[in-house]
Amino acid sequence: MYGPDFAADPHAVYARLRTLGPAAPVELAPGAHATLVTDYRAALEVLRTPEIFGKDARRWRALADGRVAPDNPVVPMMAYRPNCLFSDGEAHTRLRQAVTDSLARIDPNALRGYVERSADTLIDRFAGLGEADLLGAYAKVLPLLVFQQLFGCPPELGDRLVEGFSGIFDGVDAERADALITSSLVELVALKREQPGADMTSWLMAHHARLSDEELIHQHVVLIGAGTEPQQNLIANALRLLLSDDRFAGDLAGGSMPVEDALDEVLWLDPPMANYGVHYPVQDVDFGGVPLAAGEPVVVSFAAANTDPALLTTRRTGNRAHLAWSAGPHHCPAKDAARLIAAVAVEKLLDRLPDLELAVPAERLVWRPGPFHRALTALPVRFPPAPPAGPRPAPVHDLSAVRRPGPGPVPPYEQPQSAPSPQQADLPGDSRWNASPARTAGPAPSRFSPPPSGSTPPAATSTERQPGSGPAARRRPWSFLAEWWRGQ
Repeated sequence: MYGPDFAADPHAVYARLRTLGPAAPVELAPGAHATLVTDYRAALEVLRTPEIFGKDARRWRALADGRVAPDNPVVPMMAYRPNCLFSDGEAHTRLRQAVTDSLARIDPNALRGYVERSADTLIDRFAGLGEADLLGAYAKVLPLLVFQQLFGCPPELGDRLVEGFSGIFDGVDAERADALITSSLVELVALKREQPGADMTSWLMAHHARLSDEELIHQHVVLIGAGTEPQQNLIANALRLLLSDDRFAGDLAGGSMPVEDALDEVLWLDPPMANYGVHYPVQDVDFGGVPLAAGEPVVVSFAAANTDPALLTTRRTGNRAHLAWSAGPHHCPAKDAARLIAAVAVEKLLDRLPDLELAVPAERLVWRPGPFHRALTALPVRFPPAPPAGPRPAPVHDLSAVRRPGPGPVPPYEQPQSAPSPQQADLPGDSRWNASPARTAGPAPSRFSPPPSGSTPPAATSTERQPGSGPAARRRPWSFLAEWWRGQ
């Protein structure tokens, strides 16, 4: 699962693995073996029964006994860290609560405004050129700007963190990348101890869970890791679909679908984290006829489960039963914010540059190797050059402006939407990111329960269209998409 052949056509691999049962043996990296779950209901079984499938990676026998070397490229993504992703039971409850309470303070209106302003700033850099790599110039940079703001992270530390996370996702010199992440987060935690502000780092520090510095560092690993690499892949994969599939790029009479529907399609067919959800059986298990040994990694293929042939319908529009955000006690706590960021990023780009075209045929786009993600190497496009957006409030990069606002009224997009709770009122920094209380997850269904109605079988990802020699003569209705999005 680490070579270019798998990256080029992972769904062909999933189809072969399904012939072996609901789960099958794979090699994630040289010498790192695991069992990959490809069945939708079996995936839910793993994700929703922590008493059988634990997350604490200290159970990983092959790493403990030396069969997997500490410098193996998948170790930084799979080895134990004292954060909510790799913990079970009471430890998980405590660490997860700190995350959900802090995320609940983010005002989606303020977040939307920041994403829009950041997007305009990035688009202005290439709008007049008539061509761009939307991955490197847009999808990769926008999440960086957002997480720097949300975490109160200086740009120089943010650059190092993105370099580190790219390294561990790609499995390229992963040990050095992991060390770079750790050293950068040590600096960030030390900075926020000295200068707390209205940011996720400061809120985590002030939370009644009383996280240690080590726990803070590793909570940031999961939060920033999920907020950069997967976020850029969601944005880029959605743009690829919109620019290569006639259902989305056609005119209104032909049934063009809005950005939210494109995101649903991507989350079903090309989720940004295609394979992850690593679990470790607490004892030997007979799993639908597949023997699973205690302490050996079981990896959930979100992409394979989403395209399980047992899912009977083709309706994906508005269908959120996919597993792209995982499920069970470890489902993604920031999925609403992640989806908002991606939707605003895509809508803003298409509103500003409505005649975007892929600069190469869609089948020539190259996917980055790696067992966990679904990520492009580049997304080259062309378009008629466009002028800058015009005067507007610039994205805030001065962290002191966030911590210590100057005199005068707070702009509407930065005003809190609700008063902080008593628990929040004593936290350091101002409260301009505050929002409504966090939602709680509903009860898990029974083991191997039938899949929800409205699920979908596998289908071709796109109906590709060849880019012409120049921009399309007819303006596509991206402005309609913008109006639709703003009306939601």
